[in-house]
Amino acid sequence: MKKSIYRTLGLVIAGVAFFILPYVFSPYGFPELLQLGTNPHERSNLISTVLIVAFFYLSYFVLIPRFFFPKKYVVFAGLSFMAFLCIVGTFPREDFKRERPRQEEFSRSWVMPSGEEKNLPPPQEFWEKPPLDFALSQKLFMFLLALFLSLSLRINDRWQQSEQDRLQTELSYLKAQINPHFLFNTLNSIYSLAIEKSDATADAIVQLSSFMRYVIRDAQNDLVPLKKELDYIEQYVALQKIRLDDTVQLQYSNQGQASQQKIAPLLLISFIENAFKYGVNPEGRSEIIIRVRVDEHQLRLFVFNQKVRLVPSDENAGGIGLRNTKARLELLYPDRHDLHIQDTENTFTIELTLKL
Repeated sequence: MKKSIYRTLGLVIAGVAFFILPYVFSPYGFPELLQLGTNPHERSNLISTVLIVAFFYLSYFVLIPRFFFPKKYVVFAGLSFMAFLCIVGTFPREDFKRERPRQEEFSRSWVMPSGEEKNLPPPQEFWEKPPLDFALSQKLFMFLLALFLSLSLRINDRWQQSEQDRLQTELSYLKAQINPHFLFNTLNSIYSLAIEKSDATADAIVQLSSFMRYVIRDAQNDLVPLKKELDYIEQYVALQKIRLDDTVQLQYSNQGQASQQKIAPLLLISFIENAFKYGVNPEGRSEIIIRVRVDEHQLRLFVFNQKVRLVPSDENAGGIGLRNTKARLELLYPDRHDLHIQDTENTFTIELTLKL
């Protein structure tokens, strides 16, 4: 929405600039507009300026998308040349039949009382009728400037759209990797409960159905309400509590109130999932700390776990889920997040600050 507003504002500013530039660089400036009723040259100058502005918008909205981008360069050049001929056609006919008088013909001198001879400037009519070559050069410059600017803006718009499409494709690929990865780990948790013939297995399956509903229905959107994302995390932590025994000391806190804020779906769960994946071992005691704090325009996430699971050499402590989450943060929040990861021999800590 903001990009659309900025683009519209830029087009309006460019059109206004094309209209006022001839008068900004004119020797007489904007007062020339007062001569529209009596001076045909000023009227033709105004009409040609308006046509140049119209050509700028015509080129941006019609000629470039329909002929330049489809590589119909000959048609594009021909239509642009015809537009320039229409602008030249606004010049008065008498301009094509005369030449600018030489300045020497209007030179005059005046003998001062002291005997000094002083040259006087040419009369006003010398400047009121500029030569045809000067007018053509001026309009050609403005015309080429309008053509170049419209091309630059259109090419920039197309590049930004291509970049946006590339990012969306990459994000879809990353999200497709994260969802199955998370569901696979959740099924492993339920499988552990089933092996132990735990009474909590049925509750865990209900929790999983809630996860599936969120992933399939809500997480396909670019943004989801922050409250739903935090509820999803709480359900995941509750599922983990069901299968954990007393060997794991789990601390989970959620401070602040989520109201109208939105966030990219499944963005935080990989950090939390990583703590349970490498911080739980029935044969040893461990500690996991998860803290979420929500302000009006900011979210803070702190995740700490002791490393109690041996990690093979080909599987680092981050895993594919954590790597993909880092990539999504770079794509979705390039200048709006601050991620610190502290990886020691015995502990793993993540601190994330996200501007919503």
